[in-house]
Amino acid sequence: MNNLTTIFREKKLKLTPQRIAVYKYLISTKKHPSAEIIYKALQEDYPTMSLATVYKTLKTLTDVKLIQEINVGEGNFRYDANIIPHPHIKCIECSRVDDIEGISFSHLNNEIKDLTDYNIIGNKVYFYGICKSCQDKLSSH
Repeated sequence: MNNLTTIFREKKLKLTPQRIAVYKYLISTKKHPSAEIIYKALQEDYPTMSLATVYKTLKTLTDVKLIQEINVGEGNFRYDANIIPHPHIKCIECSRVDDIEGISFSHLNNEIKDLTDYNIIGNKVYFYGICKSCQDKLSSH
């Protein structure tokens, strides 16, 4: 939370209760929620907070690099408070998204450099498969 306060102060951004709530929610979960999921989760404690506020807050938190936006091909974004570069894996059955820990693809940035005239600034890697829970369900039918 100190990080949040410091970054918002440096960027001269207002630290509202809604922004704090969205950030706290994201650092409390590994589920990579969408804006709609975050909105529904915070609705009880913040009944006046709109979905638009959640979207604006997520954009702000992404812009100041406190969270990362991930796109696993669903037509909407998911959000992750773990900003250390890491790949994600999505279950094609239940849409669950998990982190893959212990591997980084940052080294690819240097390898790609010689194959293009782009200035490489980063990469995101997504894997797709069937999670253990869905495998169990599928094999029991």
